[in-house]
Amino acid sequence: MALRKFNISFLALVFAFSALNAQQHLDPEYIKVTNERAAKIVAKLDLKDAKKETSVSNIIAQQFRDLSEIQDGRDAEIKKIKDDSSLAKEKQNEKIDKLKSKADESIEKLHKSYLKKLGKELSEDKITEVKDGMTYGVLPITVAGYNDMLPNLNAEQKDYIYKALVEAREHAMDGGSSKEKHGWFGKYKGRINNYLSKQGYDLNKESADWHKRIEEREKSKVKDSTSKE
Repeated sequence: MALRKFNISFLALVFAFSALNAQQHLDPEYIKVTNERAAKIVAKLDLKDAKKETSVSNIIAQQFRDLSEIQDGRDAEIKKIKDDSSLAKEKQNEKIDKLKSKADESIEKLHKSYLKKLGKELSEDKITEVKDGMTYGVLPITVAGYNDMLPNLNAEQKDYIYKALVEAREHAMDGGSSKEKHGWFGKYKGRINNYLSKQGYDLNKESADWHKRIEEREKSKVKDSTSKE
């Protein structure tokens, strides 16, 4: 009985040490940065509940760190493969593809787990705000941009644009850098533009006309501001 208790205690210590050790690869400054990034996102949620704010902030910050652990590990292994001159290029690519696939699976599982954790603390609307916070608000900005550029979009077209950007945001949430996050939106904007072209829109012309309208608005604002002075 005593031996069994010892084994249980020993295993508990091992697991505790492993959990601690898993975090030690992270730079303390990065932990501080992730905490600050999470806090900024949570501040905009206006939860009016200090305990919930702390809980949600911890969940978001940990997600940043967990993503970093997977992505940094993947990138380090990829570098080793690329630096291994004994491997043929084809073999290198094969190994790299497997690594990326494995990392993607881990990230997908982490993504689902993360949303479940948020779901225990927040409503769907608030979770959407968190998603936008993690992706620099690109979705609402882009939706507004399309609607402004193409004021005659019908309901079906608007729905296509919105759903495509929602899908992009799900991927962008897991991006390890600003470039990667914006890259996901760029990819889906390409799909949207192809769709709109097939719908009969000349996007080069529409974009040029839109920028002219924006310039006119800015000139009008300056003129109004000057006249008031």
